[in-house]
Amino acid sequence: VSLAFTSAQTSKLFLVGPTAEGELSVAERTIPRCKGLVAHGRSLYVSTDWQIWRFENALNAGERSDGFDAVYVPKASHVTGDIDCPEMAVDGDGRLVFVNTRFNCLAYLSRDYSFHPVWKPDFVSAYVPEDRCHLTGLALHEGRPAFATATARSDEDGGWKQSLKDGGVVVHIMSGEVICDGLSMPRAPRMHGRTLWLQEAGTGYLGRVNKDDGKFEPVVRCPGFLSGMTIVGNFAVACVSWMPEGEEYADLDLQMNLQQNDAEPTCGLLVIELTSGNIIHWLRLDGMISDIFGVTALPGVFQPRAVGFKTDEIARTISLPPEL
Repeated sequence: VSLAFTSAQTSKLFLVGPTAEGELSVAERTIPRCKGLVAHGRSLYVSTDWQIWRFENALNAGERSDGFDAVYVPKASHVTGDIDCPEMAVDGDGRLVFVNTRFNCLAYLSRDYSFHPVWKPDFVSAYVPEDRCHLTGLALHEGRPAFATATARSDEDGGWKQSLKDGGVVVHIMSGEVICDGLSMPRAPRMHGRTLWLQEAGTGYLGRVNKDDGKFEPVVRCPGFLSGMTIVGNFAVACVSWMPEGEEYADLDLQMNLQQNDAEPTCGLLVIELTSGNIIHWLRLDGMISDIFGVTALPGVFQPRAVGFKTDEIARTISLPPEL
């Protein structure tokens, strides 16, 4: 397996995996303000400020190009407008469903419109371009949207900023019921078997929701602001970033947790064993990069790269059907 992850701050898409010699292969491309991403089959979807790109792997199984066994080429763009899309998933019917934070909803792509809304929390009264509850995450179960995370049960524009420490909720999509509350900036809900895992960015904990009493059970404290996750087998790959800027973030428990351990927030990927809660691997990013927005696994791919937009490579890259 290899990984793809984004940095909205630096507008970079990174693809990492092992070389034949066991070294780390790193490829990057510039995609303005790239945020959410998800891989499905040969496709890689990446959201930006006002569009969603679909990349396709141009190589067939067993093929290589300059040592790479996957080359992701831009094939289509859907213009959504400025909706703020932090997460996406592909449902059991092969449709892309995404979090539309600005309109407080989940949505599908639409041929004729910017998006097609399919669900919003009951405590949000209308589909309006106001970030009221700060919807952050989406979990599928058996191929269908099952759970969503929101930063607050707010129905006012920007109201979520008043409840960062304990206003977060997990909503069961089919019933509309809040199944877990009192959370500090929850995000990245993921079903693993029958267990719902999620990140509590305001405290730095990765944990699970107890299905009997609806309480959040912290499992591992991470050294940074949690901002995305994918699960591969029994391992979670979690994104950690520096603290976001703004006075509203100054009183989060994450600050206290880091100070108690004489730790500084870091930026990178953590590989966490879910059964033990141990952080067993790191990929640390130093220098100017201070945030990672999302991560997705690329199963069966070891050394990926992508074709970008800055050079004429995109004009010279043509993929044909196998029979040709």
